Amino acid sequence: MTQGDTHDTAGTGSPAPAVSSVPPDAGGPASRDVVPPDVRTELDRIRRRWAELPLQRAESRMPLLRRLVDDLAPGCAVPDLGPAVVVDQVTVLVWDAYAGGRGDGILDLLTALRRSLG
Repeated sequence: MTQGDTHDTAGTGSPAPAVSSVPPDAGGPASRDVVPPDVRTELDRIRRRWAELPLQRAESRMPLLRRLVDDLAPGCAVPDLGPAVVVDQVTVLVWDAYAGGRGDGILDLLTALRRSLG
């Protein structure tokens, strides 16, 4: 996310694969990326689009991302750390959902979110 109307992409790069919060001894595939390529592509698109948004617009879109965070983490309280890290939170929760066998419908949720960012 940026402040003002700038298209500066300095410092942006390819995001590292998310690391699971599922403990390795829980039987989860902690050493490999379990997120399907099409979902990973959608997460990358969301990350790029979010980084381009002016701060005020990102803040106005926070409820959309928080709703997704809540949907991806049922029964868990995920702290609101603000617009600077919410996409990272979504990425980790998506990884966790796939690692836990709860990936159905996530691609559609992510696509709808990206489209709603404008």
